[in-house]
Amino acid sequence: MVLLLQALDHLAKEEHSLQIVAPPLWCAAEHAAGLSAILLGEHQNEGGVMTTTWTAATLREGLVFGEGPRWHKGRLYYSDFYRHGVFSINADGSDERLEAEVPAQPSGLGWLPDGSLLVVSMTDHKVLRIESDGTQHLHADLSEYCGYWANDMVVAANGTAYVGNFGFDLDLFLEEHGIEGVLTPPGPPTTNLCVLDPGGALIQVIDDMAFPNGSVITPDGKTLIVAETMTMRLSAFDIADDGSLSKRRIFAQLELVPADGICLDANNEVWVANALAPQAVRVAEGGEITGMLETSQTCFACALGGDDRQTLYVMTAPTSTAAIVSTLHEGRIEYAHVDTPGAGIP
Repeated sequence: MVLLLQALDHLAKEEHSLQIVAPPLWCAAEHAAGLSAILLGEHQNEGGVMTTTWTAATLREGLVFGEGPRWHKGRLYYSDFYRHGVFSINADGSDERLEAEVPAQPSGLGWLPDGSLLVVSMTDHKVLRIESDGTQHLHADLSEYCGYWANDMVVAANGTAYVGNFGFDLDLFLEEHGIEGVLTPPGPPTTNLCVLDPGGALIQVIDDMAFPNGSVITPDGKTLIVAETMTMRLSAFDIADDGSLSKRRIFAQLELVPADGICLDANNEVWVANALAPQAVRVAEGGEITGMLETSQTCFACALGGDDRQTLYVMTAPTSTAAIVSTLHEGRIEYAHVDTPGAGIP
């Protein structure tokens, strides 16, 4: 997500219309006023009824850029890109602890059955395994399969890991192709979703993914849902007993919501961090928006946690542009108590 906002900001400022060819990319019919309405949270369902809305409160300030929130053993874990560490806090935001240092920038988190922590190390395209005593080991090196930085990850109960990556350097792509190249077919390069067995061996590579980002696994362990940021959709796969994926399909096509981090609730609806706006939206299969959390700044990741798993924690920041946000300490963890508990993993 680091540079997606820049591209969409260019789009909003364009003085001429672009001839954009149909979904899954943005539609030419959208214009600045419509974009602004969506960014302000004016979502309605098909019957014209406003969705349930909550307003987030601030739990903790002073992060740089938080990502990958996970509720684990009574604490909220998260990565902070530019403090180069994985941290945890109590449910009330107190007692922040540094759980692991990750010099090459941490992102997605998960746990193996033995309790070891898996962490995506972004800029060197690795997954690290961290023992309870802090000892770090290389779990997997995905350099061959990453178009750009490695990114988010979900880890199944049996230890199978599903790891995405950016796929391309959007800043360089804009320089070479312009905004038209981002928004018109064939668009930016797609990339791979990598499947690792519990020991870290690569067992499958799913290609043609448009910036695979946040992922969730349903409670029965049989379905993976993945946010594809650049096509603004959630895609679903069947999970086989060996962890491999099949039967790719669209779970929900979104409208001007570049899906970043996601989490699942007990109604099989997905909370989606909208990396284009100060909000997270709750999406049912098929795309209906059923809930919205309004935040103080742009929302990049989310997790349902707390003892009852009904606290929606979100990671927010003023921007995702690395050159700006890495010099600030304005990242926040925000939260609200919502009406449906979390389910599945994470």
